[in-house]
Amino acid sequence: MPLHHTYLGYDPIRFGSPNEAPNDLVSGAMEHLLAYGRPRRFTPEELANAIRLDINQIQGLGPSLEALIALLEARKRKLLETYELDAARRDAESSVSREAGVTAPPPALAKDFAKALRDENIPALEKLWRRSDESSPFAKGLLRLIEAIGVRYEIERMGAAYEFTGKTPLSALQAIDLKEELDEIERLLKQLREALKNARPAIVDLESLSQFADAADVDNLRQMQRQVNELLRRMAEEQGLEDTPEGLAITPKAMRLYQSHLLERIFGDLQASRSGRHAGRVVGDGAVELPTTKPYEFGDSLAHLDMTQSMINALVRHPPREGERVRIGAGDLEVHRTRNTPKCATVVIMDMSGSMRYGGQYVACKRMALALDGLIRREYPGDRLEFVEMYSLARRVASRDIATLMPKPVSIFDPVVRLRADMSDPTITEMDLPLHFTNIQRALAIARQLLAAADTPNRQIILLTDGLPTAHFEGEQLLLLYPPHPRTEEASMREAMACKRAGITLNVFLLPNWNQSEEDVKFAHALAESTGGRVLFTAGEALDRFVVWDYVSRRRSVIG
Repeated sequence: MPLHHTYLGYDPIRFGSPNEAPNDLVSGAMEHLLAYGRPRRFTPEELANAIRLDINQIQGLGPSLEALIALLEARKRKLLETYELDAARRDAESSVSREAGVTAPPPALAKDFAKALRDENIPALEKLWRRSDESSPFAKGLLRLIEAIGVRYEIERMGAAYEFTGKTPLSALQAIDLKEELDEIERLLKQLREALKNARPAIVDLESLSQFADAADVDNLRQMQRQVNELLRRMAEEQGLEDTPEGLAITPKAMRLYQSHLLERIFGDLQASRSGRHAGRVVGDGAVELPTTKPYEFGDSLAHLDMTQSMINALVRHPPREGERVRIGAGDLEVHRTRNTPKCATVVIMDMSGSMRYGGQYVACKRMALALDGLIRREYPGDRLEFVEMYSLARRVASRDIATLMPKPVSIFDPVVRLRADMSDPTITEMDLPLHFTNIQRALAIARQLLAAADTPNRQIILLTDGLPTAHFEGEQLLLLYPPHPRTEEASMREAMACKRAGITLNVFLLPNWNQSEEDVKFAHALAESTGGRVLFTAGEALDRFVVWDYVSRRRSVIG
C-alpha cells in the first residue's frame, strides 16, 4: 500500500525553533523595574519593539518586507532622477533678500539686526523679536525673515542629504514638500530594514506606509504584526509575564527566571578551576547519606546501615547450609558514608540613602541581592537569607520587594545638618523625617536580631554602603548629623562590637562615590575588622559577581 505524506508546515506560534535559544523577555522587564522601582506594564507593541526574533519564524514576513523596501526605494529613486535643486536655492535666496530689504529695525536694534542678518543667525533674530513689540511691522517682518532663512537652510540640508540628477525645477516651497516626502520614505525604509533584520513588524508605521504601498500589502503586514504579537504573548506567558488588563506584569516565575539568568552570567565568568559544585563534603556522622559505604566501626550510627550489602557480606563469608539461617556478624556490617550539611545564616544590608542614586549604585545593589537570593534558593536551600534596607532608619525587606526599592530623595541641601527627632512620639512618622541619611547602627541592630534566632553558628552580615554613617539612635532619639559626626561613628562601632559578641562576622562591600574620602575607607576597615570580617571594594556590574563569589567561597570554607 503506498504511503501519502502531507507537509503541514512549521507553525512558530505553537513550536519554537529547535535551533534557537528561547528569547529572553524577562530581563528587559526586570532591569526596568530595578531602575525605576515600579512594576512595568508592557503592551504587545512594546515587547515587539524590544525583542529580537528570527525572521524565518514569521512565514512570508521576509519576502513581504523586501517587496515594500524595493517599492519605496524605487519611489525615492524616481524622485531624485526627476528634480533638481538649483532653482529652489535661487528662489530661497531671493526670498531672504526680499524679506531683509523690507524689514526695517528701530534705531535701538539696528546694530544687532545687521549682525544677525549678516550671519543669518536665526536664534539671534528670535531674540530681537522677543525684544520688540509683537504687533509692530518690524516684529512681523522678522517672523517672515526667520521663516525664509529657515527654508533656505532646509533646502541646503536637503541637497547635502540627497543626490538629485533630474532636470525639473522646483520652487522653494515645492522643495520643502519634496523633502518631507523623501524624509518620510527614509524613515519607513529604516523601519522596514530593522523589521527585516529582527522580525519587528510592529515598529513599522502602517498609516504612513499606506501613502506609498498598495492596501493589500499594508493589510498583509498588519496581519503579520498581529501574528508576532500573538507569538510574543505566548512566549511571555511561558516565561512568567502575566497578561493583565494594564499589560504584562512580572510574576514570581519571571523573577526566578531572571535570577537564573543572573547566576548563569555570574558563574559563566568563573575560571574552570573554580567551576562545578561549590561545596566539598565533610565525611563523618552527618545528615545526608552518600552512595558509597564503609565497614561498620564502633560509634557509627546504625541508622545509616546498608542492609543489602551487609547481607551480601554475610552470605559470602558464611555461606549457610540448606535449612540454616543467615548469620550476620559485626564484620559483615556496612554503613553508608555521610556528609555534614552545616547551614549559614546571612543578612544583607542594602544602603538606600540618597547618595546611592549616583552612578546607579542602587541598581547594582538590588541586582546583587536578587542573584544571592537565587543562589541560596537553588544551591543552598537550608541556608537562611534576610535583607535589610538602610536609610535614615532601617527595616527588614522581603525578597519579593527588593526590586521596588529606591534610594531616598535628598530633601535637605544645607552644608551642615544637626537634627534630632524623638521617635517615641507617636505623632512622628517616617513621612516627617528626611530619609536620605545613612543609619548603619540601626541596620546592624536589626540584622543582629534576625541572626539571633538562626540555628547555626555560621552567621554573617554583608553591608553594602558607599560611605560614613550620618544617622544613629541614642535611646529613642534619632540624630541626623551631616557632615558625619564622631558620635554617629562611635554608635555604629558599638553595634558592630555587639555583633562580634554574638558571634556574627561583618563583611563590608564599600561602593565608590564621587565624594568618598580616606575617612570612609578607614571607617569601613575599622567596622569590619572589629568583627573579624573584611572590606571589599567593588561596584557596578562586578558587584553581584563578587558578592556571590565571596558567599560561595565562605560557604566552601565552612563545609571544608
